[in-house]
Amino acid sequence: MNDLALPGSFPALPAMGNGVPAPLTRRAKAAIVVRLLVNDGADIPLEELPEELQARLTHQMGSMRTVDRDTLAAVVDEFIEELEKIGLTFKGGMAGALDALDGKISRSTAARLRKEAGVRASGDPWVRLRDLGPDRLLPVLQHESVEIAAVMLSKLPIPIAAELLGRLPGPQARRITYAVSQTAAVTPDAVDRIGLSLAAQLDTQPVQAFDSDPVSRVGAILNSSTTLTRDDMLTGLDETDQGFANAVRKAIFTFGNIPTRIAPRDIPRILREVDPGQLVIALAGAEEAGYALSRDFILENMSGRMADQLREEVEEAGTVKPADAEDAMSAMVAAIREMEQNGDLLLIDEDDTD
Repeated sequence: MNDLALPGSFPALPAMGNGVPAPLTRRAKAAIVVRLLVNDGADIPLEELPEELQARLTHQMGSMRTVDRDTLAAVVDEFIEELEKIGLTFKGGMAGALDALDGKISRSTAARLRKEAGVRASGDPWVRLRDLGPDRLLPVLQHESVEIAAVMLSKLPIPIAAELLGRLPGPQARRITYAVSQTAAVTPDAVDRIGLSLAAQLDTQPVQAFDSDPVSRVGAILNSSTTLTRDDMLTGLDETDQGFANAVRKAIFTFGNIPTRIAPRDIPRILREVDPGQLVIALAGAEEAGYALSRDFILENMSGRMADQLREEVEEAGTVKPADAEDAMSAMVAAIREMEQNGDLLLIDEDDTD
């Protein structure tokens, strides 16, 4: 289509004389093809053409009236012939190359090339902003004007907008909420420019090497460590950076956290995901490991018949090796973590006073 709508000095559709139609210009042929495709319901990305070409094509279509069937058939045949000659196309210079290689080259390389070439990411900026998620958007929202923030919340999906609003201080959230009521007169062009500006701000931020923050990474490592290693590391962190150590403790979930972070009603669902043999070993070794409260909490929040049966099995198991007990407790914690990640379980926030 771009090839059929090349810029240049083209006359309007020629007048007919002596029953023999004059040759059509390339722009007229492009207008015929576009009109035919639009009539057939095709989704043509004309917005990707330069604005000057869009304007010329529109003027050309406005100057034309009717085209006979023979002329239409000839134009279509010529268009198809030209399409069949195309073997490969490259889109949009550096911007097109970066879009084509999105996800194929590293994010740091792509960011550097965009910056060097002065190329912004293409597409709808609001789609890109939506995909960033609340954590990345919150700092931008906090430092923008009330008017910009109101447009931003209006364009984002409702769940994301609601979460962002809930994470703002009350007075600021109220001012932004009121400003939303004043956005009726904002033009689509202004909304697009705001989206591009916000996206540009985020594009200038350094590309992060890790997807999660340091607290989450350390917490995940210590979750999979032995109790001895975990306690030793937390003691060392207390001496180095107590604030960081406390944050890591909140990110860790161990067998000992079950009474404070698991709702009693969820215990039966969790036990269905745990191997019965591992459960018996975990309960049998819990007291020696210092987790008697967790053992009692589990037994108290299941059916009485099942609890009595488990107590008998634990008594029959007798003393278990500490390593076996730790492996069994780790398996139970892993099952809980998997349920949480799958959205099947909500852990209680220990700082929640409600």
